[in-house]
Amino acid sequence: MIRILFIGDIIGKPGREAVSALLPGLIKEKEITFTIANGENTAGGFGITPDMFRKLDSYGIDAVTTGNHIRDKREIFPFLALEPRLLRPHNLPPGNSGTGIGVYEIQKGSRSISIGVLNLSGRIFMDPLNDDPFRTADKALGELKDRAKIIFVDFHAEATSEKYALACYLDGRITAFAGTHTHVQTADEKILGKGTGYITDAGMTGPFDSVIGVKKEMVIKRFLTGHSEKFETAKGLVRFNGIIYTIDEESGKTTGVERLDIAYDKE
Repeated sequence: MIRILFIGDIIGKPGREAVSALLPGLIKEKEITFTIANGENTAGGFGITPDMFRKLDSYGIDAVTTGNHIRDKREIFPFLALEPRLLRPHNLPPGNSGTGIGVYEIQKGSRSISIGVLNLSGRIFMDPLNDDPFRTADKALGELKDRAKIIFVDFHAEATSEKYALACYLDGRITAFAGTHTHVQTADEKILGKGTGYITDAGMTGPFDSVIGVKKEMVIKRFLTGHSEKFETAKGLVRFNGIIYTIDEESGKTTGVERLDIAYDKE
C-alpha cells in the first residue's frame, strides 16, 4: 500500500505558509508516500517562478503540476525545460517549453516503485488552442504504460462535465484523478467502477475570505464595472485543501480516498 497526497491549487504566500506549516505533520500522521501539488498560483497568486518551485520542494512536495497560469511568469519558460518535477499541461499547443509527463521513483523497503504523473488542461471555457485532452491522454498513457503502474492525472479544467467525462474515459487505465482550476473543493470523492480514485476539484490551499483567493472587492469591482486591474491575493482565513489516495501498488488501483479541508491559523 502507498498513499499519494494531492494538494489543491496553492495561492500565493498564504497558501505557501499553510503548506510549509502543515505538510510535515500530515506526511507523518497520514503515512504519505508521495506528495503532488498544483503550484500554478504560488507566485503572488498568478504563475510560478523557479524560486517558488524551490520553496515547494523544500516543504516536501515531490512533484508540481500547473495549468493555464503557467505562462504568467516568463522566467519559468527555460526552467520548465530543465526541471522534470515541474509539469505543465501536456496538451498545450506545440512550441511550449517543458512537458506534462513525469515518472518518479520512490523506495518502499527494498523495492523501487515508479509513479507516473500526467498534467492536462481542459478546453471548455479554457484556451481553445489546447489540444484535445482525451486523445492527448491516450498518447501519454501509451508512453507511460511500460514505465509506471501507478499513474496520477491532474486535469486543470473549468467544466465539471469535461472533468468527469475524462475520468470515466480513463477509468481503469489510471490510478487516480484530481480536477483543479476552480479553487472550490467538491464533495464527490469516490472510486470509479474500474478502480480509479476521483474528485472533480481538489480545491484551494489559500485565503478563503476571498473570491477564489483574490481580494473580494477587486473581483466585485470588475463584475460591476468591467474595469480590469491587477488582482491581489487576499489575506485572512486560510484553509488547506487536498485529497489522499490509498493505492494497491500491485494492481495500481485506488482502494481509498480521503478529502482534506484543514483550517490554518499561523497565530
